[in-house]
Amino acid sequence: MSKVSPLVDGLIEAMQCLPGVGPKSAQRMVLHLLERNRDGGILLADIMAKAIEGVGKCQKCRIFTESEVCAICSNEKRDKSCICVVESVSDVFAIEQSNQFNGNYFILHGHLSPIDDIGPDQLALEKLFNLAKSEEVKELILATNSTLEGETTAHYIYDYLKDLDDLRLTKLAQGVPLGGELEYVDRGTIMHAFSGRVELKE
Repeated sequence: MSKVSPLVDGLIEAMQCLPGVGPKSAQRMVLHLLERNRDGGILLADIMAKAIEGVGKCQKCRIFTESEVCAICSNEKRDKSCICVVESVSDVFAIEQSNQFNGNYFILHGHLSPIDDIGPDQLALEKLFNLAKSEEVKELILATNSTLEGETTAHYIYDYLKDLDDLRLTKLAQGVPLGGELEYVDRGTIMHAFSGRVELKE
């Protein structure tokens, strides 16, 4: 820290709460705002305060939104019979950019991890199971990441729902590398993964 200004030091330290931002990067950002873009800093602080205060989770899919129901869930042109289950909101952004999916989503906000005390309750799996049992839903796409935790989570969901005769359970297949995460996969790869999804029920 600079030990020159408590406010500057505090801002540099606060910036480090962002992923991938260390002391040097935080210092560079803070100095840029103070030296060259104070208006941008004011706008950033204002928008950030409003977002932290006003953004919650969609009651249906759990994506971040300032409304009770998000724009995706309230869009009548989307196929509400098909639900894509993902681990994070960044996965939704990646899939939407591929323009290959026109259904709805369910965001887990994580994966099963007993070591981190993340179980079914933290992922709202009971809500997902009730949604899957509704007459409106015909297909559930398990699009968890191709990691050990992601695969474990998908298997847990599959085991719980596999006996529902009217529900089609599928999983992303081609193109998504083992150990990869959806938010880092390119649009073309996601397109092939959706087109090549495989049946989980035999």
